[in-house]
Formats: sequence, structure tokens, C-alpha cells
Amino acid sequence: MSASVDAWDGARGAANIIGSHTTAAEELAAAGRWEAAYQHLRAAVRLLHGQQPTAELDRLRRENAEAREQSRRDSLTASYNRRYLDERLATLLDDPASRGTDGIAIALVDADHFKQVNDSFGHQFGDRVLQRIVTELDRGLPEGAFCARYGGEEFALVLPGRDLAAALRVCEAARRRIDRYPWAELAAGLYVTVSIGVAHSSDPLAEVERLVGAADALLYAAKHSGRNAVAFRDEETGLVRLAGAAGGRRDVRQTLRLPRPGCDRCGSAP
Repeated sequence: MSASVDAWDGARGAANIIGSHTTAAEELAAAGRWEAAYQHLRAAVRLLHGQQPTAELDRLRRENAEAREQSRRDSLTASYNRRYLDERLATLLDDPASRGTDGIAIALVDADHFKQVNDSFGHQFGDRVLQRIVTELDRGLPEGAFCARYGGEEFALVLPGRDLAAALRVCEAARRRIDRYPWAELAAGLYVTVSIGVAHSSDPLAEVERLVGAADALLYAAKHSGRNAVAFRDEETGLVRLAGAAGGRRDVRQTLRLPRPGCDRCGSAP
């Protein structure tokens, strides 16, 4: 009898703890704190693990998966957030096989003169512009690629298993879509463009910081070469170029060279 009572008390205690976790998760999810909600739901699933399959366990697993996904998302744009970007990049660069022989490309995308949009139309309207930019960026992403909010009005495109030429095609197409979008339909006088820096590496020992740093330097080059452009480093000459139509109309100041992503050779950003 004592063993049965102990087992009953243990099960009741576990049920109370599970209930506390699920209640906390619901409150946190309602407040948009998805990461914390995910932690509580994961704890509840662990407590139920090993027991007989129940509808409650299935429900918790579904909610756990949803909370985990939401914890990876930026609340404004629904793109992936910086935390997911950092974790996924580290995973991709630690596993060369996942990138294949073509390597990996990272593009940093920044909305041009975005402060003027906020100043002219308000921050809430600016949020709508960012959401539209993400929609246009997502539209042309190939399988396995993703978009993440890097910070403010800046986004990262990660393209594993793509060589530089393929990555440039994706990024130039995205720049062109945003350039040609009918922004004036949202507000009279509105016109939005983006600048993009694309870094690529086939080095199996490529490092996150170096690759992102190269993309950031190339974004800086695109900005200072007239904006509304995609900048990249020519893998043969090491010189910075502009992709697409901008490359035929404008030059990049060739006073500096970029370091090769993933190697120890140093250089200065343009």
C-alpha cells in the first residue's frame, strides 16, 4: 500500500509541476516571450517522457515545437532572428559537408536612407516597409537558404551550397525586386532601395566572424559606391566589384582589398 501511495503522490507531484510549466508557458507565449515559453514546454515534455503516450503529451510536443520555432523568429518581420542566425551559421561552418563543394555565401542587406523613411512617414509605417522588404527578400531564396534580421533595418541572407555567381544572382534579383516595387502605392513619394554586400567562402575552415565581417565590409563598399547595389569581391583579382546593372554604370574605389573569408591573410575594408 505504501508503495502505491508513494507512486500516486509522485505522479500527482509530477502532474502539478507539468501543470505549472504549461501555465507559465501559456502566459509567456501570450506576452511574446517565446524563448522562455519554449524552455517551460521543453521541461514539461521531459517530465512526461517515458510515460504512456497520451493526448496531453502529443499536445505538449506540438506546442513545444511551435514555441521553439517562434523563439527563433523576429517578432516584427517574422524572419529568423539574430540568435538563430548565429547558431545556424556556426553549425553550417562546422560541417563542410552541409555546404558541398560550392561553399557558402552570406549577404548583408541594408535599407538605404531608412532614417528618412521613419522621419517622413513615422516608425509604424517604417515597420511596414521592413516587413515588405523581408517579403521580397524571401521570395527568391533557393532551397536551404534563409533570411534573418541582423539588426535594425539590416538583414542577412545565408546561402549554403551556392557558389559566388549563384549567390550574386539571388542577391541582384532581390535588389531589383525591391527597387522596382511600387512603393508609391503605400505612400506618395515613397521610394525604397537596398544595398547588399556578398561574401563567399569555399574554405572548410571558414570562420563566422571573418565571413560576416567580409560581408559587412562589402556592404559598406556598396553604400559608398552610390547605394542600390550589390558589392562582391572578385575571387580572381581580389578587387571589389558591383554586380548587375550597377557594375556597368559605376566604379568602386579600388584603394583597398578585402581579406579572403576564412583565411588568415589580413586586409582593410573599403
